Amino acid sequence: MITIRRLLSLIGITSCLCAMAIDPTETDYSYAECQGSLMPYPEISSRVEYPDSLEPVMINHVGRHGARYPASAANCMKLRAALHKADSLGTITPLGRELNALNERVIAAANGQWGALDSLGMAEQRGIATRMYKAFPHLFEGGTVNAISSYSPRVMMSMMSFTHQLDRLNNKPNYLTSTGRVNSPLVRPFDIDEDYIEFRKTDELKDAYKKYFDETCPTTAITRVLGKDFPYENADEWRDLAITEYYVIAGLSAMSMASDAEKYFTRKEFNALWSCFNLRQYLQRTASVLSTIPADITSALVLNIIQTTDNYIDGSNPYAVNLRFGHAETIMPLASLLHLPGCYYMTNYFDTVAQHWKDFYVVPMASNIQFILFKAKKSGRYYVRVDFNEVPTTLIPNNDAIYLPWGIARNYMMNCVPLYAQ
Repeated sequence: MITIRRLLSLIGITSCLCAMAIDPTETDYSYAECQGSLMPYPEISSRVEYPDSLEPVMINHVGRHGARYPASAANCMKLRAALHKADSLGTITPLGRELNALNERVIAAANGQWGALDSLGMAEQRGIATRMYKAFPHLFEGGTVNAISSYSPRVMMSMMSFTHQLDRLNNKPNYLTSTGRVNSPLVRPFDIDEDYIEFRKTDELKDAYKKYFDETCPTTAITRVLGKDFPYENADEWRDLAITEYYVIAGLSAMSMASDAEKYFTRKEFNALWSCFNLRQYLQRTASVLSTIPADITSALVLNIIQTTDNYIDGSNPYAVNLRFGHAETIMPLASLLHLPGCYYMTNYFDTVAQHWKDFYVVPMASNIQFILFKAKKSGRYYVRVDFNEVPTTLIPNNDAIYLPWGIARNYMMNCVPLYAQ
């Protein structure tokens, strides 16, 4: 017979176990991974070799700019204002004073260079260019390398760093480069697509993100620096400063500063804050149950990749190397439109996104997608391999083939483009 005391003890144990149960949607990514799209390009030593039966004849490259200084001063200045207010009110903690000193070093380092490509970003582009050249050296024996970029200075400099390295390795080809708003339809469509601009204004998008943000964003880390008595105007300001602190710290590695994330955040806090930033990009930049428009905006880019490949095969495109440089906002929708593994996820449950769509996998700094065209030496048939961040990936869902006949790959890519855009 169970006594009342024993029953209460069992209830207490059960309650503790329930409280300790792991949230199935909670993540445990590393501090480096939780830098998200601010994470520097992963370490890659060499390219995957291709079969002897195939000869690479042409490449289409779409890349993001390399690592950079913070995009603007906004977050650093917002954090500075809060830390100075906490200092003047006497609520700031010793850890808050350390964060203030760190934030001031970020501001000093980025002064006059907000959003600019830094030395790490240039090195990332040189590394990708070097590996491309070493993997496919005969593509650079003559002819012309055609490269375009968006009008953003960090993207233009990424293109220049990439092509400059190629020219150092082989100055036989001509290098034709183009930058400016004329290239926006291909590498910066989010600036000009009217349907997408209207989608970004919808209450449905804003409400979906805010609901998750309000429920998920932890405020414990910002409280540890501003102090428990800091007078926030409301809960929205509290959470906004929390994500601001995350953004400043997460961007340190991209500007070649030592990351102090472990000092200011627990791993659980950093994962939760990252998941908010990650969901925002997922909803704004990929196909979701809210809309396919964020992915559809790269239709012109997909069609351009198809056309340049077709024209190379029929002899009307003289460029064996085609380079396009854009933004994270170029790569995310392109990878989503093509349903590349890990880049496309449909769900009504946004708390599961962080487990299936991860910005640090999709768009680290200098992320890229390459479409490499091969010609079979015996049959003369053409095949294509898609490399995602320089690692071969499958193109067609439920098809494990890495090397696809161009006709099959072409049909799949055309079917990804909505009919109204063809």
